[in-house]
Amino acid sequence: MMALLPIRTFGDPVLRQRAAEVTEIDGKIARLCDDMFVTMYDAPGVGLAAPQVGILKRLFVYDIGDGPEVMVNPVIAETDGELEFEEGCLSIPGMHIPIVRAERVHVTGRNLDGNDVDFEADDLFGRVVLHELDHLDGVLMLDRLDPDTRKQVMRELRRMADLAAEIEPVTPVTPGAPVTQAASKPAFGLG
Repeated sequence: MMALLPIRTFGDPVLRQRAAEVTEIDGKIARLCDDMFVTMYDAPGVGLAAPQVGILKRLFVYDIGDGPEVMVNPVIAETDGELEFEEGCLSIPGMHIPIVRAERVHVTGRNLDGNDVDFEADDLFGRVVLHELDHLDGVLMLDRLDPDTRKQVMRELRRMADLAAEIEPVTPVTPGAPVTQAASKPAFGLG
């Protein structure tokens, strides 16, 4: 049975850690990916990296409209160009920020069957791949901002957190306990 997983949000230390290589693609990894798809579609998003659900493994799921896909142990072989586009992130609900990323990316890795994958991506697909790869390295889209824009966005995040605290009291989180997703969901999030 597939399950909805809690999405870790900004401030959770797991989002700042580098994920470990997947050493074996087995039934456990396949079930994790199934649960990640359920979670991603529910959010709604087009990509979701394992660290966003508290699993420090180098894999992410995505669906940009061509059906669900999985990338295991992805590696950027090459990037080209530069493009600014407004991004959202399921781990930073409610924020959509212009982010500069490579226009095209060449990626290698494995799929869920353990087969080698080698492709080039641009536009939305390229952006999703780069965004999710960042999550595998403990990098958030906030880290891609210039210092002045980052300060402005951080002020807005604090303001949103203060408003949320006024509406719903914050419950202390026990270290290691599951973290739940904020009640408000973005209209669109990369992952």
